Amino acid sequence: MSMIDISSLQLEQLKEYITGLGAKPFVAGQIYRWLHQRGAQSFDEMTDISKSLREKLSQQRYITGLSIRKKQVSKDGTIKYLYQLSDGNCIETVLMRYQHGNSICVSSQVGCRMGCTFCASTQHGKVRDLAAGEILRQVYATEKDIGERVSNIVMMGIGEPLDNFDNAVAFIKIISSPQGKNISQRNISLSTCGIVPRIYQLAQLKLGITLSISLHATTTEKRKVTMPITNAYSVEELMQACRDYTKTTNRRISFEYSMIKGVNDTDEDAQRLARLLKGMISHVNLIPINPVDGSPYTQSDDAVIRAFQKKLQNLHVNATIRRRLGQDISAACGQLRNENR
Repeated sequence: MSMIDISSLQLEQLKEYITGLGAKPFVAGQIYRWLHQRGAQSFDEMTDISKSLREKLSQQRYITGLSIRKKQVSKDGTIKYLYQLSDGNCIETVLMRYQHGNSICVSSQVGCRMGCTFCASTQHGKVRDLAAGEILRQVYATEKDIGERVSNIVMMGIGEPLDNFDNAVAFIKIISSPQGKNISQRNISLSTCGIVPRIYQLAQLKLGITLSISLHATTTEKRKVTMPITNAYSVEELMQACRDYTKTTNRRISFEYSMIKGVNDTDEDAQRLARLLKGMISHVNLIPINPVDGSPYTQSDDAVIRAFQKKLQNLHVNATIRRRLGQDISAACGQLRNENR
């Protein structure tokens, strides 16, 4: 039997495996709590599990681990981690402090193949997907390091979550499980550049998460310039998928819109964006982009961003400007990994 990561198993999968070893179903619950409530990193820590079963587990399964390769702390309290995985690859995780609690931005892949031209994460392509346990471990390791609980999760780090669909969904179900960390799905946001078939697939699961669409342009032609995914799915196809998603789930979609100087920040862009969203349950998050080495883009001037927001609000679009955190610690996703390749 090949060795797989036991922390990537959902509770029902773990029960099936454990009973297959001759143990009672309740033992799976004990192991699950050790993994996802107590953050156990070895089977030896599971002291209420029989020694013989622990030996079987260690022969057939493993618990994924990661270590801090580099850590940067911003003057605003943001912490950026470069985590090293067991195979030597590195990913980034960011801890952000707000009045309402701690939020964490997790990676879903090593690298990314989406090719968005303003993003550092994709500059060296995709290496591999992360297992659900490797996404989970980012949360557990960060909580252990800061000695505090994380209350909100953003799947917006390195990688495209819907390009790693099964593992991303498994992560959401495990992290929100009452027998595990029990973080409400309403406190989880998944960001995608817009893989249309996966949006329809996600809608059918009717999860309680917030879907965030990285839109960044209001026409197919403009979006193709910065986001190659648009060559596969036009803006019109993407927006139809979003409308169908809201009808199926009755959940509001958040549209991420990076403000790029001279590219997508005109009054005409604001008007087109309002037309795209008309009648939809939505929110627009305007993002002043971080500078990225090798990128030709710079953020729009602050006055332009505020004017863009005002224009949207006048057109009855709910729009906010994202608070900028961690600007002094290579805040853009992928930068720290690129610097330490």
